[in-house]
Amino acid sequence: MSQSDVVSQTFRALVESADRKFGRVRDLPLHGNRSQNHHSFHKVFKAYMRLWKYQQENRAKLVESGLNRWEIGEIASRIGQLYFNQYMRTSEARFIVEAYVFYEAILSRRYFEGVKVKDLGVRFKELRFYARFLLVSLIFNRTDMLNLLVDRFTHLVDDCKTNFRETNFREWKLVVQEIVRFMKADKAFTNIRPLRYCDMFDSHPTSLPYVARFHAKKVLKFKDAILTSYHRNEVKFAEITLDTYRMMQCLEWEPTGSFYPKRPVVFNDHSGASIDHSGASGVIDMNFAADLTDPTLPPNPRKSVLYRPSVTHLIAVIATICEELPSESIMLVYLSASGKAGISNVSQLENSGGSKKSSNNNVLSRISHKQNSSTPEYHINGNKESSDYYENYLWFGPRGNGGPNNLYPGDIIPFTRRPLFLIIDSDDSHSFKVLHGAERGETAAIFLSPLRPAFKDPSSADTTQNGSQFTFFLTAPLQAFCQMVGFTSSDSDSDFYSDAENIISTSFSEWEVILCTSTSLDLVWAQVLSDPFLRRLILRFIFCRCVLSLFCPPEGEHYLPVCLPHLPVSVSPKSELVQSSVRRLANHLGVAEYFKCLT
Repeated sequence: MSQSDVVSQTFRALVESADRKFGRVRDLPLHGNRSQNHHSFHKVFKAYMRLWKYQQENRAKLVESGLNRWEIGEIASRIGQLYFNQYMRTSEARFIVEAYVFYEAILSRRYFEGVKVKDLGVRFKELRFYARFLLVSLIFNRTDMLNLLVDRFTHLVDDCKTNFRETNFREWKLVVQEIVRFMKADKAFTNIRPLRYCDMFDSHPTSLPYVARFHAKKVLKFKDAILTSYHRNEVKFAEITLDTYRMMQCLEWEPTGSFYPKRPVVFNDHSGASIDHSGASGVIDMNFAADLTDPTLPPNPRKSVLYRPSVTHLIAVIATICEELPSESIMLVYLSASGKAGISNVSQLENSGGSKKSSNNNVLSRISHKQNSSTPEYHINGNKESSDYYENYLWFGPRGNGGPNNLYPGDIIPFTRRPLFLIIDSDDSHSFKVLHGAERGETAAIFLSPLRPAFKDPSSADTTQNGSQFTFFLTAPLQAFCQMVGFTSSDSDSDFYSDAENIISTSFSEWEVILCTSTSLDLVWAQVLSDPFLRRLILRFIFCRCVLSLFCPPEGEHYLPVCLPHLPVSVSPKSELVQSSVRRLANHLGVAEYFKCLT
């Protein structure tokens, strides 16, 4: 047996060993068992690093024995996938950076494009590579790369349909449609600022001393979050919906320099200039990863993102994370779904023969009736009845499947034995008011969305196209404000928007001082005020509530969000200081005529 044969056999054995380990770690649950996940990741990562190093050191012999370039690309793609899966388990920024580095290297070196492959199996590998790189670039906020990948991916799908006519590529066409729809929904105001927490925008020098000195009787650390949304036809890509994407980004640190400036993306076009692929190195530049990883930033809170979970799975994940939650820590649970009187009921009414107009009126009538009668917070004896906890619900399943897909307020109560920050974004969110006072150990911090969105242009109210307005306010308040009043990014230049951001930033700084010096701030809010992510959510809630109060008719309580326990009156929608901030922003954007004064 020649030395080349020995090298080839060793290489194949390493590939098989690494693939087996990869299969085991890929099938592990994404949630819970941190130590087991870390150990499993380390083992499979070690196997792929050994494989990668071996193909580098023996490249010439492997090429001589028939190694294809796409095989190198497949190994790199697996390593990128491994890093991405670990990012989804841990939310550690370095893992998404490493995934991006490997995928970008595959693209720039054209591992799958070096030769015109007519093998259908290889083409499927290439399609999967593009789909995964699209997802990584989306989460990593690489807009230029996303645009390039969409173009390349679309071209590849069309090419596959032409060259493999007997094969159905419909699912890949749907992937193209998904990412295009996602980018269209998220493209407005993308260059204003990142959604992640960024010192340039979110750290306020004037109020920083007050935040630094603030100390509650009890201080909780924000360690874990559970994010999920379930709406019919909602905007999504892969298993990331638009609402959960925005919340994911909102609960992460922006690495220094990764937004300003961005690394330029320059590749040759499809027909373009020649690139020397002969004996191309398998070495991937890790310096880029080091450049994008900011060692000065604290770790991101771990996020468990659930895509269309069953209610039992959702409850199981909450229970697992609640059980593993460190002491003196708080868990954030974000749930976005239609409620008992939600979109699905509209569809049922329409399908039964009613007109769209009458369907909407019936639904709105039911919402109003329900507010007045079906969700009383307290009965005459001062207690809540158990039926209050299991009367209304969120829908986490296909229309018409009934009880197994219903998440009731009572389902959340067992998890209030630990500190909980609950955000409900639904057209039936106010049904969850009954949780306040029913906690089993710790008073929960609760944000409840308005029952209906409010827009100058009613066509913008379609959550299936634009995502939830409440979530948008919590994650990108200026963009949400502009969307609400119909002010588009083409209406002005970046300096104009920068001034608008400064107005909001100044307002948030003032409100931080009020909260930090307030003698009436409930302990529930005081114990999380030191956390920058949760403090920012509180400030954005104050902004959202005041904006909607000034924008909506006086009788429109269903247009307003609710927080429990109540925040101090000094930051209420009727506060002159809070109202003046909204007026300044409205005047700056030239939309003051859409707002009124409540005082």
